[in-house]
Parts: sequence; structure tokens; C-alpha cells
Amino acid sequence: MNFVFDIDGTLCFDGKTIELDIQEAIEQLIVAGHKVIFASARPIRDLRPVLPGKFHHFQLIGGNGAFTSFEGKIECVSFDEDTKIELYSFIEKYNCSYLADSDWDFAYTGEQGHPIYHHINQVDAKNIQLKELNNLSKLVLFNVEDSLLKELATLPVSITRYKSEDIYDISPHGINKVRGIHNFGIRDFIAFGNDQNDKCLFEQAIHSVCVGTQDVKKYASEVIYKEDVAKRIRNFLRQDIPCV
Repeated sequence: MNFVFDIDGTLCFDGKTIELDIQEAIEQLIVAGHKVIFASARPIRDLRPVLPGKFHHFQLIGGNGAFTSFEGKIECVSFDEDTKIELYSFIEKYNCSYLADSDWDFAYTGEQGHPIYHHINQVDAKNIQLKELNNLSKLVLFNVEDSLLKELATLPVSITRYKSEDIYDISPHGINKVRGIHNFGIRDFIAFGNDQNDKCLFEQAIHSVCVGTQDVKKYASEVIYKEDVAKRIRNFLRQDIPCV
């Protein structure tokens, strides 16, 4: 079976590491013949430092589906030129703070104390000017006004709100984690997640596990707490689930 794991709030609870017990449970899935895919809102650039090196060559989905990586090769979907120009215009009009991602480098104007800033891999990537990015594949906006939301809704984009961080995640239209999974030719999967960007996973999975009690739990097959993650992964090994 294909197992799709979100990262932050699902496997990683400090923004930096995955507990050893959870790592070992995932490895047991692999040894048993199952396939593991990691799917995150983080771009691949920021996803790799959280994952142990032994998982870097796996199928990775970043930017909620805007980025995919396998065997270290990154592919991305960018905003079309007209949409990009409109986004530039809105940012200037509303004087927005933002995190903009390309396939590797980024542009950041938010506060350095914001949690998202500490997730950026600044060792291997550069913070450059927005319009100097080779491509624009993902945009996070801070302190968004209602009037800006209305204007964003007129564009061919996908918008996800993260209440806990008070940010809006903007991606090209139709981009989500399921799109990334389908890009790898995968249709049947079991999903672990915890936030609104995992709703699409829960709706498409043959079984889904929500970690924590956020609103998205109503779309999941079951709900567990973070201390139960490794145990729940291992429990799947005891079930009659076909391998890939």
C-alpha cells in the first residue's frame, strides 16, 4: 500500500525533527513492502532538512503539490505570467508581507520572529528580490485584509488558510497534495495529516488518520493524538493490507 504522510503537526512537532520512534515505525512499513510518500506545505528546500537523509530519495511532495521530487530531482508548477503580474500588483497595492517560493530560492519580507521564518532552509538557498525569482510557484501572505481576499478570489489560484499561524497559502489553480500524488501515478493510498491542506488527502484516501483535533478531522476516517502516531503506523502492519 502507499502511505502518504504530512510532516508538520503529523510527524514533526517541533518544526525541526521527527521522533526516532516514528522514524522506526515508518521504516518498518518500508521493510514490510509498503511505499512511503511525504507530502508537505513546505517546499522541497525546507522539507529535506526535517527528513532524515535516508528518506531524501523518496517521492516527496512540497508546496502542497506545487513541487514534486524523486531521487533528488525537483519539478515544479508555477503561476502563469498573467497571474504572477496580478499577484505582484496586489502585493504592492496592499503592502503585503510575504514568503515567495521558487523551485529553490525564496523572497521573504515577513517578521523574523514568525514561526515560518525559522522553517526556511537558509543554508542552501538565498533570500532574493521577489521579481528576481526564476519562477513563482507558491506564495504565503501575512495579515491579509478581507478586500485583498476578494481580489485574490478572482484569480486562477488555490487559497488555503492556516488559522494557527494567521497566514494564507496561495498556489496555482488546481494545485494540492493529491495532484502531487497523481503526478507520481499513485491512486490508492492511506493518508496521515492534521490541517486544512490535508482535507483533499482525507477525501481521496481509502483510509485517513487525522493527528489532533483541528476542524479537518471531520473528513478523516479516524482521529488520534500525536503520542499515538508511531503506534498507529505499526498497527497497520498487523492488518491485512496489500503491499505495492
